[in-house]
Amino acid sequence: MGLKVYIDGKLIDKEDAKISVFDHGFLYGDGVFEGIRAYNGKVFKMKEHLDRLWHSAAAIELTVPISKEQFSAAIEATLKDNNLRDSYIRAIVTRGIGSLGLNPWTCKGASVVIITDSIKLYPQEYYEKGLSVITVSTVRNHPNALDPRIKSLNYLNNILAKIEGLNAGVEEAIMLNCQGYVAECTGDNIFIVDRGRIVTPPTSAGILEGITRDVVMELAASRGVAAEERNLTRYDLFTADECFLTGTAAELIPVVKIDGRILGNGKPGPITMQLLQDFRKLTTG
Repeated sequence: MGLKVYIDGKLIDKEDAKISVFDHGFLYGDGVFEGIRAYNGKVFKMKEHLDRLWHSAAAIELTVPISKEQFSAAIEATLKDNNLRDSYIRAIVTRGIGSLGLNPWTCKGASVVIITDSIKLYPQEYYEKGLSVITVSTVRNHPNALDPRIKSLNYLNNILAKIEGLNAGVEEAIMLNCQGYVAECTGDNIFIVDRGRIVTPPTSAGILEGITRDVVMELAASRGVAAEERNLTRYDLFTADECFLTGTAAELIPVVKIDGRILGNGKPGPITMQLLQDFRKLTTG
């Protein structure tokens, strides 16, 4: 049996899963989504992800056509039907079918799509030896233009930065905001370790407030490691004791080189590796 995709209340074979070309999610990137993980048959941080999905939808005046309880049940049912215990889940709400104009009110109703499948962004060796990343020229969207806290279907800003990174031969890239401060990576939040405490950019720097980011800050607190949100510059990155990235798909992954500069001793640091161990224990233990 092949995978099935949930579309508006129905489970449809992956090969037949389609949306209309007149859906404004396709035409204009008008919609929102969440990336969620399931470990050992349990969806990780379901409430937090659905809360963020609803916040994103509210920010663009998009009404989710089902309740959070119904959405949660639909995710569980899709996982069960696909017989998946460890999975990546893509939960999507599009504006729906409308006219060729920008007017979203021509759309008669939003559509809900749930995809469950496997995902593996990075080889295991990167978790053991660390990533090499670069800062790129593509500036993170200005919050007054498109607030990065909205997890929208329009990811072109991130994709352009990703292209820069790939063309430079690295797997991930760091984006700065219009003021020159560190924002986030193309698909992950970023942390540094500075004199025994972990530091990450605030939401005001133009970042998505990551679910994994929050979990890692909680794990750090439980170990007595101080966590701080403040603006960071490239100087802070270059002089950091350690660096790591967090995200639903990436989980927690160390960084050992930025813009060709080796961080610390060129190996994942002790705080990073302890937090990675704690995160894996939390999700799979």
